[in-house]
Amino acid sequence: MRLPCSLYEHCVRAIGHGLRFGEHGLPLIGSGDWNDGMNLVGIGGKGESVWLGFFLCDVLGQFSTLARAKGDLAFAERCTAEGARLRQNLERHGWDGEWYRRGYFDDGTPLGSASNAECQLDSISQSWSVLSGAGDALRSRMAMRAVDERLVRREHALIQLLDPPFDRSTLDPGYIRGYVPGVRENGGQYTHGAIWAAMAFAALGDARRAWELTAMINPVNHATSAQAVATYKVEPYVMAADVYALAPHTGRGGWSWYSGSAGWMYRLIVESLLGLGLEGDRLNLAPCLPANWPSFKIHYRYRETVYHIAVAREGIGEHGGHGSMSVTVDGEERNDRKIPLVDDHREHLVEVVLRAE
Repeated sequence: MRLPCSLYEHCVRAIGHGLRFGEHGLPLIGSGDWNDGMNLVGIGGKGESVWLGFFLCDVLGQFSTLARAKGDLAFAERCTAEGARLRQNLERHGWDGEWYRRGYFDDGTPLGSASNAECQLDSISQSWSVLSGAGDALRSRMAMRAVDERLVRREHALIQLLDPPFDRSTLDPGYIRGYVPGVRENGGQYTHGAIWAAMAFAALGDARRAWELTAMINPVNHATSAQAVATYKVEPYVMAADVYALAPHTGRGGWSWYSGSAGWMYRLIVESLLGLGLEGDRLNLAPCLPANWPSFKIHYRYRETVYHIAVAREGIGEHGGHGSMSVTVDGEERNDRKIPLVDDHREHLVEVVLRAE
């Protein structure tokens, strides 16, 4: 009788199963990756996904650390080696000249390329080149500039997933073409992707754009006037999965009460913007604040213990950034700038000072 595997073993098997690559050394997309509407890109078993390559790099990097902590050095080294090889292939075959491609069809035709008539630029490859840390630093910044210039629709307060939408070209990525151009994944704002773009700008230290995009995504800002309410048409107090991007429905929300987008929005605000990160029994702080915020407070509950975290600035850099940070916990300075979490049923005062660049 075969005993059930542990959670760790299950993850090892899942990662091993995912280490299947096409002729460009990129992960096979199969019948869809995050965007399941692209279900025909690799239906023949040869199509590849650039976005999945960046996502897999992130998984391999994090799991390598976990494997070492578990004493599984062989798998840790495999993760490290596969990640290094994948990063090289992403730069060799994923870069299109001004941004990263989305992938390759079974026949080798690129997707998400300037050479395509439709879907020339897809935001999630660019965002995850940053979020994974696997993209070339200069190229990732260039790619996010393309997102800002080509996909951020400031006049309508929305962020397209890709552009131009699929419509009449010979490319057939799958059922995504069943959506009207500008609706849902087919060139509308798909809010998961929009949030990842804001997170990527925060990771680059671009506080202005990160907060600007967050304000666009925030549903309450789609209800600032009677005209805005009439355009948006869905509840302005919950997250919507998508916002339509082409006339006559530009600015209309769809599929509201979307828990997936709500979860990512929470992470964007708490982790990427306020900069609060939990790592085992420690808190890390890496705020990305707008220029007009002199201070803020977080009341963090750890089991039955509360940490009152006060963050203040001493001077503000030209772009709202900061150069150094000091952390004290109950009056004791922490040289590692970490907040240790102890469930002692007491209240603790944390003071964080950000100093200008």
